[in-house]
Amino acid sequence: MASLPERRIPTRLVLDASRVARAHTVLAFAAFLSALFLGCALHYKKIVKNGVAGYPEEWFPSVSATIGDWYPERNIFQILIALNSGPRLALAFLQYYLHRNAASSLPGFVLLSGILRTFSCGGWVYITSTDDHDAHDVLMISYIVLNVPWMFGTIACTPFQHVHILRKRRLMATAFFTAMIPMIYFFVQHKVHRIPGAYTHYSFFEWGLIFFDVMFDSAVESELKSADLKLAVGLSLDGNAESNEITVSSETRHADTKSIENAPLSHLNEKTVQHDGKLQRQDSSPRQGIWRYVFQKTRPALDFCSDLYLSFVYWSILTSLTPTLFYFSVWELGIAGHELALLSVLSPALLAIPPFMEWCCTRAGRAILHVLSISGLAAYALGSPLHRLLAVTFAAAICNVGAAVDWTGDNSGYQSMLMGLGFMLSSLAKHANHSNNPVWPIVHEQSGGYNKTGALLMCLAIFNYATRPADKPTTHTERDARSIPQEPAQRWLPTAISLGTMLFTLHCLLADPSTLIAWSWTGYPINGPVPHLHGSLTHIAQVLGLSLPVFLGGISPDAPGYLLHPVWFIYGCASSYVMYAFRDWLGYAGGWNFSVFMMSIIPPVLQRVAASRCTAKTFFTAWLVACIFTVANVFTVAYAFVPGGEIFRERSDMVLFAQMAGLALVFRWSSRRLRLPSLTLHGPAQSFIRSAIVVLSIASLVVTMYRWPTVVIKPHRPGPRIVRSGIWTVHFGIDNDGRDSQRRIRDLIKDMELDVIGLLETDLHRTVFGNRDLTRVMAEELGFYVDIGPGPNSHTWGAVLLSKFPIVRSTHHLLPSPRGELAPAIEAVLDMYGTEITVLVAHNGQEETPLDRELQATELARIMVESYPRPVIFLGYVVTKPLASRPAPYEIMVTDGRVHDIDEQDWDRWCEYILYRGLYRTSYARVSRSTITDTELQIGQFVVPKYGYGVTDDSHDARYLRAWKEELPEDHWFPLEYYPEMGGKRGHHYHVFNTPLYYKLPEGAVL
Repeated sequence: MASLPERRIPTRLVLDASRVARAHTVLAFAAFLSALFLGCALHYKKIVKNGVAGYPEEWFPSVSATIGDWYPERNIFQILIALNSGPRLALAFLQYYLHRNAASSLPGFVLLSGILRTFSCGGWVYITSTDDHDAHDVLMISYIVLNVPWMFGTIACTPFQHVHILRKRRLMATAFFTAMIPMIYFFVQHKVHRIPGAYTHYSFFEWGLIFFDVMFDSAVESELKSADLKLAVGLSLDGNAESNEITVSSETRHADTKSIENAPLSHLNEKTVQHDGKLQRQDSSPRQGIWRYVFQKTRPALDFCSDLYLSFVYWSILTSLTPTLFYFSVWELGIAGHELALLSVLSPALLAIPPFMEWCCTRAGRAILHVLSISGLAAYALGSPLHRLLAVTFAAAICNVGAAVDWTGDNSGYQSMLMGLGFMLSSLAKHANHSNNPVWPIVHEQSGGYNKTGALLMCLAIFNYATRPADKPTTHTERDARSIPQEPAQRWLPTAISLGTMLFTLHCLLADPSTLIAWSWTGYPINGPVPHLHGSLTHIAQVLGLSLPVFLGGISPDAPGYLLHPVWFIYGCASSYVMYAFRDWLGYAGGWNFSVFMMSIIPPVLQRVAASRCTAKTFFTAWLVACIFTVANVFTVAYAFVPGGEIFRERSDMVLFAQMAGLALVFRWSSRRLRLPSLTLHGPAQSFIRSAIVVLSIASLVVTMYRWPTVVIKPHRPGPRIVRSGIWTVHFGIDNDGRDSQRRIRDLIKDMELDVIGLLETDLHRTVFGNRDLTRVMAEELGFYVDIGPGPNSHTWGAVLLSKFPIVRSTHHLLPSPRGELAPAIEAVLDMYGTEITVLVAHNGQEETPLDRELQATELARIMVESYPRPVIFLGYVVTKPLASRPAPYEIMVTDGRVHDIDEQDWDRWCEYILYRGLYRTSYARVSRSTITDTELQIGQFVVPKYGYGVTDDSHDARYLRAWKEELPEDHWFPLEYYPEMGGKRGHHYHVFNTPLYYKLPEGAVL
């Protein structure tokens, strides 16, 4: 008789889920503490040493040095972190399992951030700063930013009855983000001021972040234990994988469940079906449908991110229109005709056509409008500036039609917050990308653009928009169209004027965080904010302003109407006055408060626009007002190049007054109660908006820390006491092809190893120039002290001084200009090898105004002669011929200023000049511009006499002892690859003389 087959009894392992959390905590601490212990025991002095100092000034290692540089601690750490990756991901899913709720998508959003957070953690752990510094920093910053939604979202999802868990999470999250403040401070002390010992203090707070982070995650252990959550793993003894199963169960949660519909998915091997009107469960694969379920739960978060990115694209296209069209005005130095492209923003007038309006209000219509607006991002690929202008003009017209439809829809409260957040995101993108929006058509891959990435993300956002459910939860509000309070018909015009004024003011003053800093800048010693460090303060002000309507809306749906109270308008007026009338910190404080004011009124103004129900004529009028303001604002400085421009000459005060007057029309000046559409947002939208506000704030601070210049600022040739100085008119940072030229300028300055540079036509903090800062790339990557010169409220085309030498003090001058354009000058005293030397950077008037040029030359001569006998280097744009007699500027400046021409025998000059006194000149070079600008780069090389000595022989013969470069030490040679016979480099070469001119040092020179 055949024996029966032996029955295989499956084994089943039941594990308390809290053990997973305990394993995560133990492995995390073991990884970091073992690396710290082994590092200190085996390589102590090596891991505490940094680029500034070593032991004993630095005596505690940073996290990066501990875990990433040496064997075996690096390897043991990475093994333990690899083991910890499983529990870390498991905790994210288990926490989602506990917190999920059919009424909220927040747990799904937290899960997504937790997964991304885990991957970014693995990135900065396994890609150390030694392997790839940039990748390590980007992943580390991403991890910190993702901690914002992870921590705040987890706290928001924690049940209120878990008091001790809530208390622990709040304490650890508060400690985590509070520790970042002193950590950033000591990082700046280390990287910028190079203070020995600062990195040790930085390291304490860096390790503190690790501790607080792990302790925050450890709180889930108590939550899992209180839920009595179990993990059951079933394994067949025959090794059949199909019979294996993993089951998650929780007695506590099941006890609270009223029905199968509301019960959690506690058994992943079962599914619920409907049969004969009754809900039943059926066995199913544990993996079937789980990812679809997770996607459905995270869909609202993805929808919000898509909406936010589309708002960012809108502002990116809108702000790119003016710099794209003004390229032609700059080359024409007058009205070129291309300025008519500005009128493309009047496209909402087309909404007066009912069928077109109805089509635009449909999901398909809006999706098609989004698709058409991609042309604004794709324009970068076009080689012709004219073709790019046409593409951007079309995109701007399309975008404004779509924006008008969105802003006057039934969800105006949500759309108004999206508008403000998208505007902030575009400003943050510029802050992170050297003041250039990375998706602008004036930038491409070689000039700092991320155009392909931007276009791809927009395609994904449009796909999300086109495929989302019709009843998108993030745009749903408690009211319908019939409940929207309606403005009286006659109120649409004041509302339209205020809307146009608000749009222009945002674009003009807040599109870049450093614009308000430029308004307050006065030079050295620094008594106010600086763009690289304090730009984030502007973002914080914007965040506070945008948060006010959300906060007030949480108190009462009607409360945001208080932001249109006359008292709030008075606050805005007072802030604008302080911003205009004062400088340094006081002036910036006015601008800071004005930022709060402007961002706070975005939602109530747009809600009032929605209540007007006059879309076509309201938005046509609003954008017509914005266009008029744009032209008037440009004419305050461009008055010399347009007919009738004298009316606007230097009248920024009147333009600002008109802005405040336009905004005043939307405020409530009567005693009647102002009814606006409700700003009440449902849970998901409200939580997403608040999370976005927090993320943008922290991201701005992190960007500031990451972009902070870390290059040690020192001259190129301190041994022989050489100073290599240059003057260059950079044509507003736009090259001949209509692209941003920051990096091309940087490359030539770097190759020529310039120590002092005067750049002219650099004040780009205007709408037509894109509110840009040409100094960002050079200051960060090459290491310079920067004086950005007179700000945009001084009505000049701008002057900048970049110096490898400390700037002791500087003064900004506005040279006499009774008829022509206002000419700027920077008078700075630099500490060159212990000797104070005056450097003067100036831009004189045009050929059409001889009286202006004579008066300006007289003033420059006065400045130079007043500093006698201190050595002087003049770097300027002076419209004159060499050796020209009075009243031409040449003789006035050279004779009255008691200075020498760099080479008076160079007769082929017209606008750029280098003059000097009290120094030994050893070389003079003229470098062709390639296609960067319309003028060359002129360079003068000098030697500073030994401290306490002057020039021993200042006679003409001693100054013109010409030499071949071989007669001078190699330190005095200019780069050989720029000789024409060598082919030049990147389109640059020595021209006019085809070689730098060299001069011998006179006998008896004391160096």
